[in-house]
Amino acid sequence: MTTTAIITHRDCQLHDMGSHHPECPQRLTAINDHLIAQGIDAYFVYYDAPLATFEQLMRVHPASHLERIKRASPEHGVVHLDPDTAMNPHTWQAALRAAGSGCLAVDLVMKGEIENGFCAVRPPGHHCEKANPMGFCFFNNVGVAAKHALKAHGLERVAIIDFDVHHGNGTEDCFAGDEEVLMCSIFQHPFYPYSGADKPAANMCNVPLASGCGGEEFRDAVTQVWMPRLREFKPQMILISAGFDAHFEDDMGNLRFLEKDYAWVTDQLKQLAAEMCNKRIVSMLEGGYVMTSLARSVGAHLRSLADL
Repeated sequence: MTTTAIITHRDCQLHDMGSHHPECPQRLTAINDHLIAQGIDAYFVYYDAPLATFEQLMRVHPASHLERIKRASPEHGVVHLDPDTAMNPHTWQAALRAAGSGCLAVDLVMKGEIENGFCAVRPPGHHCEKANPMGFCFFNNVGVAAKHALKAHGLERVAIIDFDVHHGNGTEDCFAGDEEVLMCSIFQHPFYPYSGADKPAANMCNVPLASGCGGEEFRDAVTQVWMPRLREFKPQMILISAGFDAHFEDDMGNLRFLEKDYAWVTDQLKQLAAEMCNKRIVSMLEGGYVMTSLARSVGAHLRSLADL
């Protein structure tokens, strides 16, 4: 049976942007409760997410970005960096854990201690640009993990897969034109953050989907567009920005995915990883804001990762 790790930390539940904010601590509780209720929590190995180091973060972000976030961190109350993105006294630590989780997962996969890993962390990361926090994101978690695989472990090619309902503009900003990284994504368009559809860089394989698209359009994008590019690229590791807000129950967007679609795409990526990169997959939580559909979708994703 596959060894699948879940990397998380209690600090990630202390980051709180206010009682009505959709990116809330209950997201991680809902996932954990679902795994227990389904009786599958015991099939995973669990690790505490470490704090990302400045060295790890500065492979993606300039020092000025880190200083800006740290300076903004309040001693009490909530401070807004933009209308969507806010910090409480625990956010800095939670953001460091979220970014650090991917680096630990990469280390564990590269050492062969696990076959794949899922980082159940928040705040998410894929909207954070090189020097601009936005869209609930403070550091580009998947970007930090990708650079860690390339620089600390000497890999030459990593693929980033993003199936969040929103375009991963931050990840695109970090890696556009970087020949070591291929990013394959789907996202609702036109929709926040209103990017990704106009003349992306050659290493960006973006498939915009119209409002109302569901599993059939998603599967077409994966089989007809992503997979040929991935096979041509021959990644040595696959990283996933795993957002689950394209689910039809999630009112954050207007795509109509189901749990079976998340299981299916995970199966496809697992087959590719078995063929091309010694089964190496690191998945990191991004969006998903309706607790029940988020928990079921993550459960489907994890069942596939762990061959359950």
